[in-house]
Amino acid sequence: MKMKKGSIVGIIILVVIALIALSAIGSYNDLVSKKEDVDSKYSDISVQLERRADLIPNLVNTVKGYMEHEENIIDKVTKARENLVNAKTVEEKANANQELTTSINNLIAVVENYPDLKANENFINLQDELAGTENRIAVARKDYNDTVKSYNKTIKSFPKNLFASMFGFDEADYFEAKESSNEVPNVSFKED
Repeated sequence: MKMKKGSIVGIIILVVIALIALSAIGSYNDLVSKKEDVDSKYSDISVQLERRADLIPNLVNTVKGYMEHEENIIDKVTKARENLVNAKTVEEKANANQELTTSINNLIAVVENYPDLKANENFINLQDELAGTENRIAVARKDYNDTVKSYNKTIKSFPKNLFASMFGFDEADYFEAKESSNEVPNVSFKED
């Protein structure tokens, strides 16, 4: 039995539609997976930033007793911590993280004037905890940015870019420090 030309064309059209549907499903699932990876890595950064923020009150309380005349620096650290805890977006967290890093660096610089504090075991332990957390943040930030790079490349590459725009997959933001973070902080020992 011979198939009619119309039947053959119909079958070819169905096969093409099936291939497009399978490609769309595969692309969608890949995009969902990569987006979940980005969200997971962002969560890793958030966990480390939260850990760091939790250490700050202990550091501030330890330092307060020794640094009665340096209240301005302590207030800046406290305010920077609050900004980090309240940050919601990737950009807000990156900016708040940089603000806290600068404030902590200023605090550590001032600590140099207090030899008793530098020798305090609690302060030394907190400083070690913060240093370890800083390393974890750096690793989490690198992992996040690598994942964002892979995700962004995927949603920009043909043909997945068609499905990404169709299904609402937007470009993810990198976790970057501000340009001003490369500047050396200004540490002043006089009261405002």
